[in-house]
Amino acid sequence: MIRVMVVDDEALVRSGFTMILNPAADIEVVAATCGGQALAAAVEHAPDLALLDVRMPDVDGLTVLARLMELPERPVVAMLTTLDSDEYIATALRSGASGFLVKDTDPDELARLVRSPAAGAVVLAPRVTATVISGYLHHHGEHRAAAHMVSRLSAREREILVLLSQGLSNADIGRRLHLSIGTVKDHVSAVLAKLDVGNRVQAALWAQRAGLLDGAPA
Repeated sequence: MIRVMVVDDEALVRSGFTMILNPAADIEVVAATCGGQALAAAVEHAPDLALLDVRMPDVDGLTVLARLMELPERPVVAMLTTLDSDEYIATALRSGASGFLVKDTDPDELARLVRSPAAGAVVLAPRVTATVISGYLHHHGEHRAAAHMVSRLSAREREILVLLSQGLSNADIGRRLHLSIGTVKDHVSAVLAKLDVGNRVQAALWAQRAGLLDGAPA
């Protein structure tokens, strides 16, 4: 069961996400709250995944993200965005966000995306990918440094980096490369360690900077 916390200043958004996600057999919305109460709700309910609005009037979403990342058992955090907040993307990634979802995500797609962290995949809505990566690289693109970082990886690790950057779960990567999930997990851990990043989204940004995704299937 994937335990989800929805953090948004609008009650309608919170109730909408709850109504969409709760009917899924493997998903439970354990808390739906505004930003000011998010930390207390996270401590009380220990969610696996927090869907966190970027912009809230009571407490800024980036402030909430930083506080959640300080918890001993911190949740995976996917930022909720309207695609008009590119200036927040770099800060959110550096602060530990593991993905971005748009608020008007199709209901059928939402449950699938929420399942991604449990399967070891990136929480990233498809139409957010270009905005996230291109916006981040515009401000922080250092292709030479990226190429140096990626050169630390073995050929197999680079192959896995490309696949995880495409949003594939550990199970999907295993099937593609005929590897066990345990072996894939070990390779992914090695990739994150060698790139000195905390999650798969940040690893995907290194792959993009280094040109590994040029011509790769979306």
